[in-house]
Amino acid sequence: MRFQDAARDGRAVVYAGIQADPLVKRAAALLAEATPTQRVLARAAMNGETTDPDGWMAMFPTLFGPSVPAGPDRTRSEAILAASVAVADRGEQVRSQFRGAIVEELTAMLLAGRIGGDAVRRERRILFDGVRSEIHPYDVTVERDGGAEAYDCKWGARGINDDVLHQLDDARGHAAAEDEPLRVALVVFDAERSCGVRLERLNAPRGGTAIVPLESLDRIAEGPP
Repeated sequence: MRFQDAARDGRAVVYAGIQADPLVKRAAALLAEATPTQRVLARAAMNGETTDPDGWMAMFPTLFGPSVPAGPDRTRSEAILAASVAVADRGEQVRSQFRGAIVEELTAMLLAGRIGGDAVRRERRILFDGVRSEIHPYDVTVERDGGAEAYDCKWGARGINDDVLHQLDDARGHAAAEDEPLRVALVVFDAERSCGVRLERLNAPRGGTAIVPLESLDRIAEGPP
């Protein structure tokens, strides 16, 4: 089993520019330290239904209500809301790309906090001897002997499909055939219930793939999901 950089086609070049935008790193850094409720706020606000901060504050009284004291938690909530509204303001098409990049960056940050940044890579293919190489790159990988991990990242449960589940399961299976441990996971910045409903409609094998919904993101930082 070995890793290889993804091809630098036109789409990759454009997306790399979005990944490098300071807003992506700022939002991901805030979400890495966020509470589950703050992450729900970010998901709702980034969807772009409204970009009125006062409206979002009214909808999340446990974060912004009069009983919430000034302090680090409220300051973080305000910063998350500001970053989320900034993403929503980018427009429908660009907003979608930013949201995906933020989930990937968040996953990489949580992994780096656990194992250090040197082993965490982005947009990498996984190659196996005797197996036709796939074009598909994995969003985030952990590349270390005896403890490799591969993650695909989705903004919403609707992004889960049979293809991505097959790709993750195939990689795990090919690694096992080479006596190489490879943990695979799908990170979805959406509610566990939404992920469950979506998965019920799909047929691809997923017994060896960890599904990490919005409520369980901190599992990535605590250990392989």
